[in-house]
Amino acid sequence: MRLLILSSSTGGCHDMRARAFTEWAQAEPALGITVESHRPLEESHWLYAFGVELYNRIQRTAPLLHHVYFNFLEAASVIRTPTPLGADRFRAVLEQVRPDVVLSVHDSLNHTFFDYTRAVLGRERVRCATYCDELHGGYGFSRHWVNPTADLFIGVVPETCKAAIRWGMAPEKTFVGGFMTRRFFYEPAEPESRDPREFVLLLMASGWGAQNHIRFLEAMKRQRVEAKVVALCGASAQVEQAVTAWAAANPSLSVRVLPHNTNIGQLMRSVSAVAARPGAGVCSEAIVSRCPLLINCLGGLMPQELINVKFCRKHGIAETVCRPDDLARLVAAWKANPTLPAAIRERMNAVCPRNGPREILQRLAALASSR
Repeated sequence: MRLLILSSSTGGCHDMRARAFTEWAQAEPALGITVESHRPLEESHWLYAFGVELYNRIQRTAPLLHHVYFNFLEAASVIRTPTPLGADRFRAVLEQVRPDVVLSVHDSLNHTFFDYTRAVLGRERVRCATYCDELHGGYGFSRHWVNPTADLFIGVVPETCKAAIRWGMAPEKTFVGGFMTRRFFYEPAEPESRDPREFVLLLMASGWGAQNHIRFLEAMKRQRVEAKVVALCGASAQVEQAVTAWAAANPSLSVRVLPHNTNIGQLMRSVSAVAARPGAGVCSEAIVSRCPLLINCLGGLMPQELINVKFCRKHGIAETVCRPDDLARLVAAWKANPTLPAAIRERMNAVCPRNGPREILQRLAALASSR
């Protein structure tokens, strides 16, 4: 089976899913799945690439402005042209890979690119599927995720599939697949990976550097919170340099900056809590790792983040942080009363889907055999 994954670098979550599919397919040779990844938006036409860059710039600088961007795309349907812009480049990829299944992990790739794939390869020769990592329906769940003519819609949790059905997906073509995270999130936990005697906070940035690390560190210093901090800065060298300089100038608070290629699965299992923007990727990683989540709401929430917050609140698996002092207060409270984060871990265990990467790949293999 040849699987072609369509992704995009809006944020870091979609590309992370693509990497996870590749890792798991390589680790399950009995399924006979080979994986190729392609970013049609960035590699087909400059207009698509501009939209990707604009998305990432908004996320880094002014999350609330994304409501304008999101609603424009919802209304304009600019990605539903009869053929994609830069179609020749995408056609070349299709003819080279000759996929049995084309899998989209991005909301802008489920319509025009599916239709064009069938036109190039033949409707009976290829199957089209979607893996959607959004955690809840409602405002923020893009209707572009759902193409009722697709052969399969894989949602991470039941709420995802319910949202797809409301947008017209046939129930029999939906599958609650669980979280497709990278393999190190499913490695056996080390018995002593988390030290109950100390509180270690992980500050995470998006893949493109969206974060509020310095403001959080200033609040913890101001309130004299006794905790250790581990910081990830995404792919932004500028953020990493700023946090490193702050740590050197403020030795009263223990801060350690780790490189971008750190084993995040092992790290999340070893810390007391993680503070991050509520992207679908970090939320799913925290749930799989049973790592209590402090949701960074500074600057407002993007539409896609709102639905993830809705899911976390529904299941009681996170606390929201609207000001830097909120983070310091919650860390102090959780350190003083360890039963609070422990209860969140128990609820994360209850809400984590029992299906996962192997079941997702098995379902895709079955889809390929139905051609």
